[in-house]
Amino acid sequence: MKKTLVKLFGGIFISTISLFSFSSFRNPPLNKGGAQQSIYDFKLKTLSGEDISLAKFKGKKMLLVNVASECGFTPQYKNLQALQEQYKDKVVLIGFPANNFGGQEPGNSKDIETFCTKNYGVTFQMMEKISVKGKDMHPLYKWLSTKEENGTCNDAPNWNFCKYLIDENGKVIKFFPSKVDPLSKDITSLL
Repeated sequence: MKKTLVKLFGGIFISTISLFSFSSFRNPPLNKGGAQQSIYDFKLKTLSGEDISLAKFKGKKMLLVNVASECGFTPQYKNLQALQEQYKDKVVLIGFPANNFGGQEPGNSKDIETFCTKNYGVTFQMMEKISVKGKDMHPLYKWLSTKEENGTCNDAPNWNFCKYLIDENGKVIKFFPSKVDPLSKDITSLL
């Protein structure tokens, strides 16, 4: 590549290659269409099979949680629901059933919906079962756990009930491991 110098006021020279490299470093990566990837670009299916775009939640914080019905952390559903009810004007909870850890989410969509409603009164948004790690990791979770893509976070779920808090502009605020209770000050202080 040819290096070009540009003369600015006062006789200062700047390399256009340096400018290009610097601006590329600061910007998040581009998706296949050439536009910058955003959490709002993701379209998913709900447990009932409806298509939904995360762009629907622009202007609100989101708490994304990989969930499972047969896990030691499954009782967190209760506090996830309580968080949704208490902070519904500030945050949208979205559950992502996943069978990646210990085979603890073996059911189909109907089984999961019945379990969550009957045992925990879940009314927050639940998506279809996906993979949150490995070769078949859902693109959303690849984005959430790759700093080069989301600009902030390199943390991937290492068990069920890991949480990502997203701000009103679609940026990852923080990752919380399974042990962090949904109603803890670690989370509520950021809402």
